[in-house]
Amino acid sequence: MLIHTDTSLRCGIFRVSQKGNRLFSIRSEWSFPCLSASLDIRHLTRNSQVQFITNGFRYSKLSAQVMETAGSNVIIKDYLQELPLSSSYENAMEALSSLITRQKRGEKSHIGGRYGKLERMSMYLKILGLEERIAKLKIIHVAGTKGKGSTCTFCEAILRQCGFRTGLFTSPHLIDVRERIRINGLEITEDKFLLYFWDCWNLMKENVTDDLPMPPLFQFLTVLAFKIFVCEQVDVAVIEVGLGGTRDSTNVIKEPIVCGVTSLGMDHMEALGDTLSKIASHKAGILKPQIPAFTVPQLSEAMDVIQNRALELMVPLKLAAPLDNKKLKGVKLGLSGDHQLINAGLAVSLCTCWLQRTGNWEKIFHNDSQEADLPEAFLRGLSTAHISGRAQVVYDTSPVSYNTSEKTENSSGDLVFYLDGAHSPESIEACAKWFSGVVKDINQSSAYSFNKIQNMVEVRSNGYVRHEMEKTEQPIKITKQILLFNCMEVRDPQVLLPRLVSTCASSDPVLEKNSKNDYAETLPPREFLYEDASHCRPANQCFACSAVLPSLPLTIKWLRDCVKENPSLRVQVLVTGSLHLVGDVLKLLKR
Repeated sequence: MLIHTDTSLRCGIFRVSQKGNRLFSIRSEWSFPCLSASLDIRHLTRNSQVQFITNGFRYSKLSAQVMETAGSNVIIKDYLQELPLSSSYENAMEALSSLITRQKRGEKSHIGGRYGKLERMSMYLKILGLEERIAKLKIIHVAGTKGKGSTCTFCEAILRQCGFRTGLFTSPHLIDVRERIRINGLEITEDKFLLYFWDCWNLMKENVTDDLPMPPLFQFLTVLAFKIFVCEQVDVAVIEVGLGGTRDSTNVIKEPIVCGVTSLGMDHMEALGDTLSKIASHKAGILKPQIPAFTVPQLSEAMDVIQNRALELMVPLKLAAPLDNKKLKGVKLGLSGDHQLINAGLAVSLCTCWLQRTGNWEKIFHNDSQEADLPEAFLRGLSTAHISGRAQVVYDTSPVSYNTSEKTENSSGDLVFYLDGAHSPESIEACAKWFSGVVKDINQSSAYSFNKIQNMVEVRSNGYVRHEMEKTEQPIKITKQILLFNCMEVRDPQVLLPRLVSTCASSDPVLEKNSKNDYAETLPPREFLYEDASHCRPANQCFACSAVLPSLPLTIKWLRDCVKENPSLRVQVLVTGSLHLVGDVLKLLKR
């Protein structure tokens, strides 16, 4: 077991050069997704120049006056000197990075001014001329502790398969900030991102005051998403809450079509409270008077709070049961793990309600019963939904190619990464069950395939065939499973690791504390992979099966070198504990 157990996740933890590090990756270099407080960031002003290409024409300077046309194309009225597109994108990333605050969750806001968060959000929307226009967006608003991103992804895929133009806003991103804002299932293109970004940026810069400063990062991205969805004329906007609900930046939504609350658990307690009822109170804060809402089975402490809130607001609240596998008609969910049946069930209820309330159900499905089998469009959406970094399998094909979904012909299969950004006790346990199940199936399948080939050759016995068997027979793979783990400073690895290891490993968790940030300078020997993990127990002070490595890039290189040197070795790496860690691993594999 390889455990990277430093209890904080911040710039410099991997001893990577901090020069150029920022929250948003610039494609020419690997960067850790956080901002060093000492960075000298150039604040871009209204005179900042930017160039992009649309419809075959070259334009410069994004003006506040953006003309919308059919098909969501745009015309830019003002022109300045041209600047290369890549430089413009880098400038935009630097500008975004300047909005990152050093505030920790749960601390009092460091943002100046006389207004509260939601008041500021309303004022930003008014500056951009969006206050009335977002009221026309047909929104699905989703809060929760676990599964809200997956539920939103299912909703978007289902309604897109029903023929609607969709907008999806989720967080965080893993590699590129544009992952957060999707149109019809695809990241918004760079040229459109730059168009809308600088339009919002310049207007806000022109209107900032001591009482109304520039918004922090998430607030700006939330406003930007609303701007994009309005201008792109989406039929439905699926909005994931960032943190909590009541005071979340997305809660400027006044009249959604339907609201959803996913599974609740103990997470973000420093900001939301130290009991499940306090957390549930925040999550239920997105419910709106008389607007339908759905939730999944919850612990009674959480369900009581949600139901009481619904009664206060006269909200028709319904329970969405986990999706019955029989209704899938043999179709496999696009998102792996048994827990996804809960999220899929909620998504089906939300989409059905959305279609009913917008008058589209009968138009699309005519007189089909809403309680019968799932419509084909729903099945297509459920099976094609995809979200990176959640129960994702990546076969490392370096240096041949990179593939995020399935093993290619060029892949040896010697090094496989299983990535899941689980970071709460409940989600960690679900991750462990998923990993255990998938590697068991893969390893059993591999053993079966080997025996099958051997038996087939023997049946065709003859001197010639026996000679051929000796040539084609391959050695049985030595399978080693490794945990690559890290978590944010606000989370306790001693809470997360036991649930993870007890579910998917045969040994107790091994935790190395580095309270003095005394990081390893050298890589472990190759023999580390072949240690018998069963004897590694903290009670015995035996930590041979764990190691803290000096950097993430060196970790990936070390793993690749190990399997390269031993063709009979299969290494299965579970990467979890933090979406930031998962995102950085994906970036390195993509290189």
